Amino acid sequence: MRKIAATYVFPGTTSPIKNGILVCDDEGTIIDILDRGNSFREEAGVEFYSGILAPGFVNAHCHLEFSHLHNKIEKHIGFSGFLEKINQLRNEPADKEKAMQIADRKMWAAGIAAVGDVSNSGLSQSVKQKSKNHYHTFVEVFDLHPSRADRAFSKAQEVLESFKKAKLSASIVPHSPYSVSFELLRKVLQEAQKNGGLFSIHNQESKAETEFFLSGQGDIYRHFSDNLKLNTSHWKPTGKSSLQSILDYLPKENKLLLVHNTQTRKEDIEALKQHRSLDNTCFVLCPNSNLFIENGLPPVNLFREEKLQICLGTDSLASNSELSILLEMLSIQQNFPDVSLEELLSWACINGAKALNIDDSFGSFDKGKKPGVNLINGIDFKTMKLTPKAKVKRLI
Repeated sequence: MRKIAATYVFPGTTSPIKNGILVCDDEGTIIDILDRGNSFREEAGVEFYSGILAPGFVNAHCHLEFSHLHNKIEKHIGFSGFLEKINQLRNEPADKEKAMQIADRKMWAAGIAAVGDVSNSGLSQSVKQKSKNHYHTFVEVFDLHPSRADRAFSKAQEVLESFKKAKLSASIVPHSPYSVSFELLRKVLQEAQKNGGLFSIHNQESKAETEFFLSGQGDIYRHFSDNLKLNTSHWKPTGKSSLQSILDYLPKENKLLLVHNTQTRKEDIEALKQHRSLDNTCFVLCPNSNLFIENGLPPVNLFREEKLQICLGTDSLASNSELSILLEMLSIQQNFPDVSLEELLSWACINGAKALNIDDSFGSFDKGKKPGVNLINGIDFKTMKLTPKAKVKRLI
């Protein structure tokens, strides 16, 4: 049994406890939290740390397969420029498995306990099987031409089956509204309705995405026609935002993760409310990736006003310097100072666990859970804010 005390304990589902003591068994299962209040004093057998204790982080959106692209793409090249670079570099010769192993270990060391990872193949299977992290894999499909919907979906089914045979949690999902035909979206919808898996989609990530749906023009159109040499004559703009254009293809009963959301507006949220319950809809924010690619951010204050379920992701090392949820929290705090530390930690922990349907084991210090224990120091306790010197250390 371990008794771990800190300046504050953030349980994840209740208010922070000053001078709390976390009681765990040797394997990290939570037994109790003791609230000593201002009467706390050092006791034999109690480990004490200056800082806060928080559950293991949940990285709700990652692309482990792109780990070999670390430092290969320059910042602020815009969304179409980023897509072009990914297309050029994704299959370059590299020890991809080693790059994924390193990224996985660094995530664990950075306090991440669970990951929602996007994969286009089975390359990451062996890494995930050996990892200390829990993974759910979103097997991603993309093909904009209706004639290739059957082929694209069949390939995804093969990848899904390989993950299932490896006893790894996985589900088939579309890449984004602009990269998947409505025929392919329909197939993914039917799969989700049949099997009830988690559903994730890159959503309203750029102004170019909005322009593509409103007018059929812009940087995404030019990327398809000039860089990929695709025939897009079949594509007809909807005259609506990308999210509003695909609402009928989002399964109402499945947990939905909308990722990025930099261009999401109030009217999009209102339309979403008419289509499905927001109780099983999660908005995944990856601010450092958004800043890296387009130097923009999602409307966090709007999402807070709407009381949306927010969680955090890192995206990939192709668009981020590190796979660190703490750095994502710092970025949000710097740009949206009204967001409290308690709120940030709820996004990083319990909301992410709910998004991946693993909140029975992860995300909070509730008795019986085994969520991992992080020590975060570099806190300004007067303002209860992270400082630029904030660091995380995994204790369990």
